[in-house]
Parts: sequence; structure tokens; C-alpha cells
Amino acid sequence: MKRTITKIKGLTVNVEVVEVCQTDRSGGILCYVAAIYVQVHGNAEKTLVRKSRLPGTAASLKAEVRRDGIRAFASFKAIS
Repeated sequence: MKRTITKIKGLTVNVEVVEVCQTDRSGGILCYVAAIYVQVHGNAEKTLVRKSRLPGTAASLKAEVRRDGIRAFASFKAIS
């Protein structure tokens, strides 16, 4: 099982994408889960805002942030 953590630093918030991937011997994906957390500067608490089962979530989020900037976070809402 491989776990990758991608951190995207922003002016007011930091975004952390935790990806967990399990593959079989031939390289096929058995399980993939990505959890996206937002942490406000000056606060130790992280808030889960989205879960995804689509491989490549961190890369697509980084591209979205580069393209749209802070507007990329407008669709994020805390998951209860």
C-alpha cells in the first residue's frame, strides 16, 4: 500500500491531499482513495472537504489551483 501526501500552500489556507493506493502484482489498481483537507493558517485543525476515488486527484487539484487560484477552493465545503 502506497501513501502519498501532497501539500499546496496558499495565502490564507493550506490544502493537503492524502492519496492511498493499493496495486496488484501486475500494476493494476485494486484500491485508490484520496482525502482533501483544508487547514487555515494559524490553526492546527484540518477540515475534510472532499473524498475522491479517481486516480490523479492531487495532480488535477494542483493544475486547478494554478489555473484558477483561490477560486478553485470556492466549491469546497466541510464534510460533516
